[in-house]
Amino acid sequence: MNINIAAQINSFLAALVLLTAFGMLVQRRMYGLVHLFTWQGLFLSLNTAIVGYVAGRHHLYISSVLTLALKVILLPYILHVLIQRLKVHKEVETVINVPMTMLIGIALVIFSYHLMSPVRELSNLVTRSTLAVALATVMIGLLMMITRKHAVTQIIGFLAMENGLFFAATSATYGMPLVVELGVALDILIAAFIFGIFFFHIHTTFDSLDIEQMARLKEED
Repeated sequence: MNINIAAQINSFLAALVLLTAFGMLVQRRMYGLVHLFTWQGLFLSLNTAIVGYVAGRHHLYISSVLTLALKVILLPYILHVLIQRLKVHKEVETVINVPMTMLIGIALVIFSYHLMSPVRELSNLVTRSTLAVALATVMIGLLMMITRKHAVTQIIGFLAMENGLFFAATSATYGMPLVVELGVALDILIAAFIFGIFFFHIHTTFDSLDIEQMARLKEED
């Protein structure tokens, strides 16, 4: 594969990753959030495979398959089960309105490009143009965690932020060592199961997963 073509494909997939991140910011339905997270995982998996081919890092093929299995199949399935069992497939409630959230997200993207511009000029990697997108994806995931009232949507924001960190590792260094990636994948899977157990217990105890309602109960105590 030609290096220029690979760089263009890499930039295109990075744009799709960023687009799905913004889509999660404005999405008002739980299932829509899960579907966008699934698409983001698919774009990450494809991007990892392309970087592995261009850079000659064969362990990135394994990372691509792991990303496909974990973030496109397993985690979305777990989230679907959680939404169905907890009966929370309603509109997503936000702390601030959607237009303001979008403006903050755009400001974070501009800040990311400004911050990473010196690194992009010094780097000679094929993925140097996607470093700013990776950082913006991390920040948008963090913004999603801050601006959501529901515990399940905050967890999706956390997983989206982890997607950005994985994307940043692939863009900055052509991926982490395979042992580290396996460990991180196992940690995320275990965390998803633990979150699910906690959500069931919280929902049974408080009959809600709204953060504001739980904070109100704490203040009354």
